Amino acid sequence: MDKRILIPTDFSKNALNAARYALDLYANLNCEFYFLNVFSLDSYTTKSLFLPEPGSTEYEMAKAKSEASFLKLLDIFKQHHDNPKHSFHTISTINFLSEALKQTIVEKDIELLVMGTQGASGTKGIIFGSNTVNAMEKITECPLLAVPQNVKFSPPKEIVFPTNFKSTFKRRELVYLIEIAKMHETAIRLLYVSKKQDLTELQETNKLLLEDIMQSIEHSFHNLTEKDVSDGITSFVESRNSDMIAFINHKHFFFSSVFSKPLVKEIGYKAIVPILALH
Repeated sequence: MDKRILIPTDFSKNALNAARYALDLYANLNCEFYFLNVFSLDSYTTKSLFLPEPGSTEYEMAKAKSEASFLKLLDIFKQHHDNPKHSFHTISTINFLSEALKQTIVEKDIELLVMGTQGASGTKGIIFGSNTVNAMEKITECPLLAVPQNVKFSPPKEIVFPTNFKSTFKRRELVYLIEIAKMHETAIRLLYVSKKQDLTELQETNKLLLEDIMQSIEHSFHNLTEKDVSDGITSFVESRNSDMIAFINHKHFFFSSVFSKPLVKEIGYKAIVPILALH
């Protein structure tokens, strides 16, 4: 069965960049790409409890504008990403973004969600837009790959996987990470950031389980003594010029520490890397 990937777009350069990254990352797999545009009406405000109905002049004009933009987008892909392994579908809808994403994921049996980290109205200097962060929190039905706007695709040679070894790992949680690693012969660097380097018995057991799951791909374990987890991850990624960060979002595990400072702001950070949030 073809891999099904959902990419929301507002037709900004950032959204286009995220789409191109996904097309290149999965260039060797048979994939169905679903592009979702949630359009809005100028007269509609969020104070209203009702979304405008199809059939109204304003609704139909907005939908037609969305569909016209999709024709231009597909033309770009035809010229620059003509891959017989890939097929494209477009969805234009009026809805709240989070609801539209969840609905499409269920209806189309989506396996991966790919989002740019800034929309057309993104604030300069902030890497993760609120839509992407909200999706990382709320979308639990499938993994999410967040692609920063300045990152161009090159085959990932190294993915950093931060973990505290406190949760028991399941193979199915890591299947997408291992798939990417096998496709591109990528090494996984398992990073433990803590003031205490000694592991408990439970952590040691979980580490052995993780090593067993990773045995089919190149991997290595690394320790960093840092007070701040996000600082440790950031410095590790920077020092090694790593290509991606992946983590399992166990009950928002790591969420506040990873997505608050250093990692989500462009502070002396030349190559912000994509982040794969697994569930």
